[in-house]
Amino acid sequence: MPDPAPPMRHLAPNEYDFRLNGRLVSVSKAAPNLAPLDFLRHAQGRERFFWHDGRTGETLAGMGVAVELMGWGEARVGAIERQARALFQHAELSRVDDPNAQPRLFGGFAFRDDFVPDEAWTGFNPGHFILPHLQLTRADATSRLTLSALVAADEALDDAVEQLDAALSIWLDELRAAVSRPDPDHDPASELRYPLDQASWTAMIDQALEQFATTPLEKVVLSRICEVRQAQRIAVTPALDRLLTRYPDCFVFLFEPRPYHAFFGATPELLAATHGVELESMALAGSIQRGATRAEDEALAAALLNSAKDRREHQLVVSALRKRLAPVTAELTAADAPTILRLNNIQHLYTPVQGVLQAPHGILPMVNLLHPTPALGGTPRNIALPFIRTVEPAPRGWYAAPVGWINAELDGTFAVAIRSAVAQQSRAWLYAGAGIVAGSIAEKEWDETGWKFRPMLEAIGVADIR
Repeated sequence: MPDPAPPMRHLAPNEYDFRLNGRLVSVSKAAPNLAPLDFLRHAQGRERFFWHDGRTGETLAGMGVAVELMGWGEARVGAIERQARALFQHAELSRVDDPNAQPRLFGGFAFRDDFVPDEAWTGFNPGHFILPHLQLTRADATSRLTLSALVAADEALDDAVEQLDAALSIWLDELRAAVSRPDPDHDPASELRYPLDQASWTAMIDQALEQFATTPLEKVVLSRICEVRQAQRIAVTPALDRLLTRYPDCFVFLFEPRPYHAFFGATPELLAATHGVELESMALAGSIQRGATRAEDEALAAALLNSAKDRREHQLVVSALRKRLAPVTAELTAADAPTILRLNNIQHLYTPVQGVLQAPHGILPMVNLLHPTPALGGTPRNIALPFIRTVEPAPRGWYAAPVGWINAELDGTFAVAIRSAVAQQSRAWLYAGAGIVAGSIAEKEWDETGWKFRPMLEAIGVADIR
């Protein structure tokens, strides 16, 4: 069915006044038994969005575009914040009676503020957020469907709500009538290519080790790419299904701003979450593989906890979080020693961080403050980032960058987009990185990135995993 209002395809800073030119109006209804992945299957061929929070179990899915926000350059985070504030300040959300079902902006930022989309990242921008036309929310064992549209300022609100209510009822009927069908058979035969060979990787590590010896650089995170080609389109929805099954405790996400141009993954790493003055973050750095037996698994975990190299790498992240958050928090707590976070194929050193903000800043100032953490960039930041730019042969795009959602209060949750891939039609580019410090051994770091490719290779159905 046609959208009740035309989508606003692009809203740049200071170019659109929601008070004068139109406002967001949203309505919602209960949607029992509507599964998020079935919703995404129905939405194939449109813009699609997905978020699963493994900590809370909340799942969100979206299709279509009601509002699109973009930001560029060093001021991109602030530009998105101003646009989001203006959007929600003049929005009519009183017809959404469940706070969980209120419309949210989905999106994120590129790793670098001077990001220019290349072949792999067509359709993505340095700061890019979309409020879906249709949003499904599943939380606390209930599901609700929310329909949103920009409504002209001179249109009577009651008339607009009536039209949206009618359209939402039609959407509910259509989605309920859609037969829940299994994903089509997918030929996993794939061509894999690693643009950076092991000799070049070793040369990068050697350059980093030289920097540690001759400059104040203490840590840098370096990454490499695996390119996958398949005969058919990359099957994104089945990939999300596999990620949800194998990594239920992670943040599983999808941002597809153009049909068949999708960034998706399952990341264990929270960048920041805010709820009023409450703040959450984490340090996640230092990795080792899982064991084949319980005894081997425990031995590997103990080796990680006792590794001076990994503990030093991890402590650099904890110290940076403390330093960056101290000026904006009234209280800040982090454990004195890390614990082990176990995932399906890897173990990490993990330290949760909680804080109470001095004022309810919202999520975007925290994103701006924390990205990139030493867990994905390095320290000191002003040396690590130029070094990454110099030695990595391909741009990161949105890999290792913030991805998440923003609500009407400008609170939200952002994860660090690791264990991720960007897919364009029948090609996908997978990213994996490793933290390099003094004492790092290039061969071991190469192997570590190999483990980190595995979740996404398995998710897209690649059988030949190297």
